[in-house]
Amino acid sequence: MPRNMSFALTLNQVRNREKDVTRRFGWWFLKPGDVVNAVEKGMGLKPGEKIKRICQIEIVSIRAEPLNVITHEDCAREGFPDFRPADFVAMLTSHYGCPDDKQVNRIEFRYLDTPTQQKGQQT
Repeated sequence: MPRNMSFALTLNQVRNREKDVTRRFGWWFLKPGDVVNAVEKGMGLKPGEKIKRICQIEIVSIRAEPLNVITHEDCAREGFPDFRPADFVAMLTSHYGCPDDKQVNRIEFRYLDTPTQQKGQQT
């Protein structure tokens, strides 16, 4: 069974298929070909709340790099085409309280199901 990866901060970008790269401070076990459930929220669910799957994704590539080496192209691939790299880094360092040179796992993925296939699906 695929693991669940939360996209709470970029929910609309995933729903609209505007994102095909994500940066994580974990997930080092991933390898190309792995399938993952993209979900709205994975932790902090209230009693009775269920995980809502957005879609399934397949991992294309992974690599370790410092957060602050993100390019403008990768800002767009993260779903933020109007962000400069400094904007993206500031958003993540503010949210996670981490240094701007923290090592991240850059994960490239592709969507396995189309938006019409995933409508109404929840797991």
